[in-house]
Amino acid sequence: MATPRTLSPDQALLLDNQLCFALYSASLAMTKLYKPLLDELGLTYPQYLVMLVLWEGDGLMVSELGQRLSLDSGTLTPLLKRLEVAGLISRLRDVHDERRVHIHLTAAGRKLKARAAKVPHCLLAASQCSVPELVQLTRQVRALRDRLAA
Repeated sequence: MATPRTLSPDQALLLDNQLCFALYSASLAMTKLYKPLLDELGLTYPQYLVMLVLWEGDGLMVSELGQRLSLDSGTLTPLLKRLEVAGLISRLRDVHDERRVHIHLTAAGRKLKARAAKVPHCLLAASQCSVPELVQLTRQVRALRDRLAA
């Protein structure tokens, strides 16, 4: 790819010169890789993300989960209901303020973490990257996300 200083107007509009398309197509490839792995766990990708956050710290409020995942409550609530029906989480209203709902892992939800441990290893193998390369790439993408969101 040419550097930004040398891109002609026509080059600037080539699909292969678009960062947005590189990120989009990489996301599609990632989703395709994750699907069979998550199917084995009985999770969709958004449900997997919720579980990742809860495995980091159990007992979060719905609003905290939403902030962490950049999801609004209208998107998050149905996800959480399905995880509750699956027996992986429980939703408990705060006794002092029933608008606040705390999410807790069940024993089955905690147990699922061990089975999910293979998912990152499969990504590592499929990516053909070293751990330091993936860590650096993740940092770069997060930094880009944060700059775009600002």
